[in-house]
Amino acid sequence: MAKSGTFPQVDETVDSLFRGKLSVIQRRTGYRFSIDALLLAHFIAPRKYDHVIDLGAGSGVIALILAARYPAIELSGVELQGEMAARARRSAELNGLSDRVTIIQGDVRAIDRLFPPQSFDMVVANPPYRLAASGRINPDPEKRLARHEIEAKLADFIRAAGHLLRRNGKAAWVYPATRLVDLLHAMRGQRIEPKRLRLVHSHRGGEAALALVEGTKEGRAELTVLPPLIIYTHKREYTPEISAVLAGTSLAKI
Repeated sequence: MAKSGTFPQVDETVDSLFRGKLSVIQRRTGYRFSIDALLLAHFIAPRKYDHVIDLGAGSGVIALILAARYPAIELSGVELQGEMAARARRSAELNGLSDRVTIIQGDVRAIDRLFPPQSFDMVVANPPYRLAASGRINPDPEKRLARHEIEAKLADFIRAAGHLLRRNGKAAWVYPATRLVDLLHAMRGQRIEPKRLRLVHSHRGGEAALALVEGTKEGRAELTVLPPLIIYTHKREYTPEISAVLAGTSLAKI
């Protein structure tokens, strides 16, 4: 049962996922999760009893989805911003998942102070997309740090994954397609071999907007490029695959 401290405070909302099966506490005017997090959570398939960690956990939405989809796994999350980490913990409590979802405030740049090496089976991350000097810098601190590489950069997230993963462990990312080369190069630099790639397009025939990538720690060199994932039909409606993800009825990896 959720405790009273989990209920929304001033400037917070409780947003439902999967037709009310999950609830996420978010700041009304702060950073809020997007479909990117849902796509990443459905792209991967942890093994039974895996220990999974989300780097830059934000609202905790990825950990919550994985906990709901895979009842036997254990999840951790690291979030730099204290208020966001606290909300993620409250969301885990609200959903009755505190026994399996642990969120700590911490910096991925100091990951070796938080966890011993080779302590996780899977790492997932939706890191900041934009370089520090690119685009408009949002005045809201939550949005600013979540979107731009002002604090931790892509290389810091991948370096943290290299530290955390056991041999043959997996790391999965959602990242802009325009920066895919940066992502793949950095993964190999940490001996995380890219193994699966799926490009996400807003519309069929359009340029890719996002890349979903999974790699294996010290894996062999062979990349599987999956069919493109299309978000919208020509009528601006969600495709059946995306509708299933949003409804929580998709049990297979996307």
